[in-house]
Amino acid sequence: MREKEFLPFVSSALGIESLNDMQQAMLAATPQLTRGVMLLAPTGSGKTLAFALPLLKTLNPPAGRVQAVIIAPGRELVLQIAGILRKLAPAYRLVTLYGGHSVKDEVNSLSVPCDIVVATPGRLLDHINRRNVEVITCRIVVLDEFDKSLSLGFEQEMKRIFSHLKNVSRIILTSATEAPSLPEFIAFDDMLRLDYLEDNDKLRERAPVHVAESDAPDKLETLLALLERIANGGEEIGLTAVFVNYRDSAERVYAWLAKRGVPAVLYHGALDQAGREKALALFRAGSRPVLVTTDLAARGLDVEGVDNVIHYHLPPTAEDWTHRNGRTARAGKTGDIYVIKSPKESLPEYMEPYDNYSLDGPKSKLTQWLDTLWIGAGKREKISRGDLLGWLVKECGVPGNEIGRLEVADHFSLATMPVAWAAKVLSKGKNQRIKGSSRRVSEA
Repeated sequence: MREKEFLPFVSSALGIESLNDMQQAMLAATPQLTRGVMLLAPTGSGKTLAFALPLLKTLNPPAGRVQAVIIAPGRELVLQIAGILRKLAPAYRLVTLYGGHSVKDEVNSLSVPCDIVVATPGRLLDHINRRNVEVITCRIVVLDEFDKSLSLGFEQEMKRIFSHLKNVSRIILTSATEAPSLPEFIAFDDMLRLDYLEDNDKLRERAPVHVAESDAPDKLETLLALLERIANGGEEIGLTAVFVNYRDSAERVYAWLAKRGVPAVLYHGALDQAGREKALALFRAGSRPVLVTTDLAARGLDVEGVDNVIHYHLPPTAEDWTHRNGRTARAGKTGDIYVIKSPKESLPEYMEPYDNYSLDGPKSKLTQWLDTLWIGAGKREKISRGDLLGWLVKECGVPGNEIGRLEVADHFSLATMPVAWAAKVLSKGKNQRIKGSSRRVSEA
């Protein structure tokens, strides 16, 4: 299928008007590939669609057996990939497997034959070992962010997975950073390399780097001043990701900001899956527009409209710098990157060029003007976005144009609206009838 044939289909599914050069190259190269392709491209450039196109061209009709396995290093990336593929390939049954998810729910999903598996390495290997999924029929493997999946400590796990993938005829590797040498079990001599990393230079044009000097080694006061300076002129601040290097630092920074009324949310690997999903939902919805996070959010976090990335701690490596910055200025949009530098720190060369950002000038105290409600029912309880909208408008009296983002997870839902309207909904009580059943409602 040529681009002109794919485009109406992709546009209908994803609302994309045209394929970029990288996506066109992947689509055009599909017939030439005898074994595999390595795609190197910046974050936010559309790599998921780029590998989805040749995947769709290569799949046989649905046959009730695993045809493709897509492996990603984190659960958020797994969910992002699955969301896109479900829109592009609705006829194929897709199953997601990832840590923190209910194993019972996954086993139930695997009890019905599937065509596509999207998984994190550890959870996939666990299901293979338990014989919950049979991958011997798999012909296509995608390793997204393969540099992470094949890094020290994970390579043996990947090797064990590939020992079960005995009939793979095609492999696609993607990453936003230069690849290390490949292990023998996936290093094919005829692998095609498509390198678009030069496009990282264009990212600098859309997301300039600003350095803010901190007078003290402890950067908390500087961070608050920076956030208030970015907000310049209003109580609202655009979506802003604040990166730190350690979980305990994330806890400390988040608690300090929250105590001062900053609408922030915490995100790191020690949170359970429900906590992480809620944190991202609050961030996406804008009710908590400041995300304090470790590098867990540097890969696979596809949140639309992130305006600012702040490096509270300097990133450990150039690769971490690239992945963190890729959270903003995605898909051709613009953003800003800020680095907070303490007196004794030196900035590495890969951060250049940058300008010195003054914290003098107008500032705005940040306040929360949106709130998000938690509803104790989700997809597994047959709740849809339409059900939530109907309940809020008809039962709670919230005007439709005041309702923001609605999200439905497996066993809970989230609804965002101005603080005053959220308070009115909560005033109706902790238990409210939604779609004929009593559901618990609280502030998220």
